[in-house]
Amino acid sequence: MKLTRLFNEFFQSEKAGGIILITCTVLSLTLSNTAFQHWYLSVWSFELASHTLTHWINDGLMTIFFLLIGLELEREIYAGELSEIKTSLLPIMAALGGMLLPAGIHLAINYSSVYQDGAGIPMATDIAFALGVLSLLGGRVPLALKVFLTALAVIDDLGAIIVIAVFYAGSIDWTNLSIALGIFASLLVLNRLKVHNLIPYLIAGAAMWYFMLNSGVHATITGVLLAFAVPFGDGSSKSPSFILQHILHKPVAFIIVPLFALANTSVPISAHWYQVLLTSNSLGIGLGLLIGKPIGILSFSYFAIRSRLASLPPGMNFRHMLGAGFLGGIGFTMSIFITILAFDEQSVIDESKVAIMIASLLAGTVGYLILNASTRKQNRWV
Repeated sequence: MKLTRLFNEFFQSEKAGGIILITCTVLSLTLSNTAFQHWYLSVWSFELASHTLTHWINDGLMTIFFLLIGLELEREIYAGELSEIKTSLLPIMAALGGMLLPAGIHLAINYSSVYQDGAGIPMATDIAFALGVLSLLGGRVPLALKVFLTALAVIDDLGAIIVIAVFYAGSIDWTNLSIALGIFASLLVLNRLKVHNLIPYLIAGAAMWYFMLNSGVHATITGVLLAFAVPFGDGSSKSPSFILQHILHKPVAFIIVPLFALANTSVPISAHWYQVLLTSNSLGIGLGLLIGKPIGILSFSYFAIRSRLASLPPGMNFRHMLGAGFLGGIGFTMSIFITILAFDEQSVIDESKVAIMIASLLAGTVGYLILNASTRKQNRWV
């Protein structure tokens, strides 16, 4: 299987970004629970133009993260794993199972409670962490598994974006929303007119972000809309989509997402931190990521293959699929992002973050052990 240069670049930056994310998380948790706690927390609550630094990162810089996700999704649809129905059905089905079952578990445990809005938290997969763990196995991992996991995670992120847009929007200001969508429509016209200069897209995208920010729909959705407005062309290295994705790779992987991790894992942990893991919300998040994700991914993949809707990629077996399912249980970035949207009470947000981090750590560890064992054994488990 031949990988495009852009996929190679994406994979390399994301796996390196995963290692940086781990470092930032450990550093943030350490500073939040030492003598530096007051100083460190005050950094992220510092106000600039009536918004905290954390708010600027979450609503501003993360829009660029979503723009990159949108560009990668566009590439997958036009020239990647999702460009052909037969090859796209497997990661689509896997992602669907990996979203529905975790959300169902959380909802079943928390239905009609104050935690019900957290059902979207365990739906997400963190691409950087998942690929970072996969990279620890080196060349022993089948190439098809890397492509499958990347496609699954990108589709997963699309699902999370839809959930954010539909279920986590505030009260809608229709005037601002109409202006934002009008700008988006004008960008689509530019696309159809084959305007390939990126400058008008970026300027209009900034304006669209401003109006979306004031519309009640989360501003980061702008990033995904802008990605699909930017011309893909023939997908070559000279196409606007390729150029923009190439430019964004390293800033997103090495600056934006690490800043998000630093700002949003600054959680003071009490001496009785383990008690928060027993709340229905934490159980829903933990079981959703650690149990729901792998079972959902594996079962939906198995159904797709057995019903001949899709086929198992060359070099992969169901043990690989199970390992990938556990790596899908690394929620982190998107799970924390949805947590911030789902809850208003800081204690519940902090409780959710602890559950996300612990569940993600366990899921990543189990996924690594399964894949490490499966790459040492050549027997096929079907």
